[in-house]
Amino acid sequence: MTTHTSSEPPAAAPLLDLQALVVAVRRRRRLWCSLALFGLLAGAAVAVLLPPPPTATAKVLVAHQGDQPNDPGTLIRTDVALLHTTRIAGEALKSLGSPAKPEDFMQDYDGTGLTNNLLQITVTGDSDAEAVVRGKALADAFVADHVRRIKQAANADSKALLDQRDRMRDELAKVNKAIGDKLKEAGPSASADRQSLYARRAELTSRITDFGQRAAEARVGTPQLIAGTQIVDAPRAVRYSLPRTAATDAVIGLVLGLVLGLAVAAVGAVVADRPVLRREIAANLGASVIAELPRRPPWLWGRRRIRAARKRLTTTLARTVRGSADPVSLLELGCARSASVIALDLGRALAAEGPVAVIDGLPGTQLSGRKPKPGDPPVVGGERAADVSHQEHRLGVGSVAPGSAWSDLQYLGTQTVLVVRAGHASAAWLHTVARQLADQHIPVIGVVLIDPDPRDRTDGTLWDGLHTALRGHSERMARESGTGRRRRAEQTPVRTARVPDTDQEAR
Repeated sequence: MTTHTSSEPPAAAPLLDLQALVVAVRRRRRLWCSLALFGLLAGAAVAVLLPPPPTATAKVLVAHQGDQPNDPGTLIRTDVALLHTTRIAGEALKSLGSPAKPEDFMQDYDGTGLTNNLLQITVTGDSDAEAVVRGKALADAFVADHVRRIKQAANADSKALLDQRDRMRDELAKVNKAIGDKLKEAGPSASADRQSLYARRAELTSRITDFGQRAAEARVGTPQLIAGTQIVDAPRAVRYSLPRTAATDAVIGLVLGLVLGLAVAAVGAVVADRPVLRREIAANLGASVIAELPRRPPWLWGRRRIRAARKRLTTTLARTVRGSADPVSLLELGCARSASVIALDLGRALAAEGPVAVIDGLPGTQLSGRKPKPGDPPVVGGERAADVSHQEHRLGVGSVAPGSAWSDLQYLGTQTVLVVRAGHASAAWLHTVARQLADQHIPVIGVVLIDPDPRDRTDGTLWDGLHTALRGHSERMARESGTGRRRRAEQTPVRTARVPDTDQEAR
């Protein structure tokens, strides 16, 4: 009879895990704090080392002939563009008696349209007095140029109207002559022609009068525009406060550095894809997190809590090693020092009941080459692992970092506890470690997480991995017959649980 067991497909992973992203960014606080500090210092240094040149400002009220309430600022932008011309710059330099080139002087001032009719001129100089004098000359040159353009426009309009009036006068003279000629004639036809000429003369007289009035009005409106264009705020030096400028630039640099640091940390966390949460590490390795330890002990507080956590971990691992007939190994990933400390603590706990040997399979000689302390178990190198008696507890310490020899892991132990530093390896490498251990039939009975995030509240337990988890040891030991130890080498190793590729399990 064949049965089909359908399993629900796992929920699709989100494209971007915000919780993991926040934790990863928070763990890289050294990066963005350093960039924020660098921005703070750089902003203050810029204010101190690169102070702005002496500056003067002036405000000019500009009257335009075509001013409209709904003007979008086109006229004032035209005035700003005219301010940056060699004609106005040359006039200002001529009044100053300066031999500088207008092109060079244009680099030392700027214009800004505050409103549709208010222009602010900013001028720099070698000193405050020179900046004020330059600002006065430039403002006067602009006002004079604006007034001249107004007069030229008014004169052009008046001349055009007067020329039109003169043409009308010439035509009126011709009409008067024609009327005089018609007075000598008699008859109904001559009378009708005279009436038409009289009407034409009246029309021309009216238009001549109108053109004369319009020409006069064109000249009358010019003084109003001229009077409306004036310097309303005389040039004055801009006060420069070094402490205020340094504080402002420092705050700007701090904000920019902080934003840049956070952006770099976030992008780096997404690109690197290094799991930091318990649930991610447990899911990628296929084993539950059994303990957590900080990478470095706290300075002032928390030492007692850390010592208690290490003691609980040592007790748990010692109980596991005692109850298992197979050798157990500790394999580190990014935390060789922490794995060495855990191995020595475990060796001391096991040495109270019998001989124990710690096999150093770590790269280098940081464990076997250290100076032993009283009570430490003997540490032998990996090349001397065959010399260890089978009567002793064998505790192997190795590494699953990139470049490790996977074939040597079986000599360290047929079951292992992974000591993994959070955020050190990528998800792809964690998958590689789990796959390599599974291919060598080395079950992972637990993961010790080093340097976890203190605010991580995710669950690092795999509830479907009871056959390899520490919590399943009591059930397996209860099923064993007898009270003595038995070798389990004859039993078929159990592979680590894998997620099925399809919605149905194998028959």
